[in-house]
Amino acid sequence: MPDEPKTLEPAAVRRSPAPEHPVPAPATGRPARWTLGLVSVGLVVAALNLRPAITSLGALLEEVSASLHMSGTVAGVLTSVPPLCFAVFGITAPRLARRFGPAAVVCAGMAAILAGLLLRPLATGTAGFLAASALALMGIAVSNVLMPVIVKRYFPDRIGSMTGLYSMALALGTSLAAALTVPMTDALGGDWRLGLGVWAVLAALAVLPWLPLVKDRNGPAATERGAPTAQTPTAQTPAAQVPTAQVPKAQTPKAQVPAVRTPATAPAGTAPRPIYRSRTAWALACFFGLQATGAYITMGWMPQIFRDAGVPASTAGVLLAVTMVMGVPLAFVIPRLATRMRHQGPIVVALGTCGLAGYTGLLLAPAGGAWIWAVLLGISNCSFPLALTMIGLRSRTGAGVVRLSAFAQSVGYLISIPGPLLVGVLYQHSGGWGVPIALMGGLMIPQMIVGTLAARDRTVEDES
Repeated sequence: MPDEPKTLEPAAVRRSPAPEHPVPAPATGRPARWTLGLVSVGLVVAALNLRPAITSLGALLEEVSASLHMSGTVAGVLTSVPPLCFAVFGITAPRLARRFGPAAVVCAGMAAILAGLLLRPLATGTAGFLAASALALMGIAVSNVLMPVIVKRYFPDRIGSMTGLYSMALALGTSLAAALTVPMTDALGGDWRLGLGVWAVLAALAVLPWLPLVKDRNGPAATERGAPTAQTPTAQTPAAQVPTAQVPKAQTPKAQVPAVRTPATAPAGTAPRPIYRSRTAWALACFFGLQATGAYITMGWMPQIFRDAGVPASTAGVLLAVTMVMGVPLAFVIPRLATRMRHQGPIVVALGTCGLAGYTGLLLAPAGGAWIWAVLLGISNCSFPLALTMIGLRSRTGAGVVRLSAFAQSVGYLISIPGPLLVGVLYQHSGGWGVPIALMGGLMIPQMIVGTLAARDRTVEDES
């Protein structure tokens, strides 16, 4: 390229002849090590609190229903409240994150969980109990959506391992609540209100790590691929470096100022394609919704299925804990494995097959092979960390992950709402668990189909 006329740029402000190697700015978007450590701790303790409000209720559903005079249909509505709240409140997470920052929203989410768990034992009727539960679930909903966003934002080179870490913590919190709620309730005098309220202590601990991060509104987002920073040359960078008083605007050779744009960035002034027009986004939303259907049916009704088969209440709670605890090691292994595969379809099919086997056994011999069915269904429920990992893999940028996470989770939870409610209605009107369990097993087929479609090696940006 010929030398530029010296009259255009004084020596003091002349550009480097190689614009692709800009001079590093003193300030970068790389977060401090203590910030990354604090975010890691925050992710773990937040994940520990994303399910105890649900599984603790599942373990005591019979006692709560009797105390608040709920019918089987109303109890089914109660088990459908979590996905409803996740769908309604989860879709607000991107807007809240843009305004206040994702860390601040997660901190508020943990505070909402704390408030809901404190208020729920004080309820004297079904309406108050549902309202307090909805408050806790609202905090869970926004945190659900923003967990993949925070991983992508702070740990873009460790998506698999960090997703596995908080998925493992989520599974651990789920299983602990399922296993310990009934024994703690008995130790506290048999009052279900104390048994549910004790989980507020864990929620209080989850607020603390996020408090120092509340003002960290953007984190290292400025260094995301394609985002303009001091180290990313753009069409505006040279103009910002040259005083306008020394360089006449009419003489600026725009053709010699190359704009740098990565494949993940749309041209300037071009709005991103609506996420609902992406087939990958819809496939991922359907996969998320079907796996959530199975998970919330399991968490809400599995102890009751075993209790009706003659299994003691304490053992039924432990069986649910076994189902949930399977996610502790697998939730760490599966995301790491998924990130190393171009197509995650084989994992989808393997998990779905375990679910089919578990529901078949639950239908034929619920008490005789209870431990085996609990293990198989626990393996199947690891579709959840796989879905979260695919959210991070199906978009190239942090902004894309925000949009995809909100869409997939909100639409997915909407899809999952009828499942637990339908199981309650079928159980009440059929007089047994045969029809509901057949429904659960049948849903595994479409889950494997849409999961395989969502697992294809492409991103939502590819479809723009």
